[in-house]
Amino acid sequence: MPGEPPPESGNPSPPARLRVLFLCTGNSCRSQMAEGWARHLHGDRIDARSAGTDPHGLDPRAVKIMAEAGVDISGHKSKGVDVFREQHIDLVVTVCDSARETCPVFPAAARTLHVGFEDPPRLAAEAKGPDAAREAYRRVRDEIRAFVEALPTLMSTAPQRAP
Repeated sequence: MPGEPPPESGNPSPPARLRVLFLCTGNSCRSQMAEGWARHLHGDRIDARSAGTDPHGLDPRAVKIMAEAGVDISGHKSKGVDVFREQHIDLVVTVCDSARETCPVFPAAARTLHVGFEDPPRLAAEAKGPDAAREAYRRVRDEIRAFVEALPTLMSTAPQRAP
């Protein structure tokens, strides 16, 4: 009928994925695991990235432990935080105390959250044998997974960016 709005196409645009930056010191293990879990569990809702305040390469043990859980992070690269400083980030998550203390200001970040996890390489160095070292990596991997699984609920209170 004249004057009526046209019917909706039924194809609403999907909501924009929220950009999350996981930050640790070396961007070698914990932040890489968190990025991997976020992409694996919530890739349709979260655009996950990771960086370090002093990056020093991807930890091969983290790659192996994540692969055990079905998550491939072998293609990840260790990056410095400056790569993301001017980009829009909805949430910055520091995953180690050192990164929390030295976290730079992100002018475009909507929110910062700290969730500290123990350092698997340090735990492995203190472990009594290779089995105990692998178990330390697995424990932290699983703790990070539990946090990332709950992330959408935590983010529902974060400010949303305009599409």
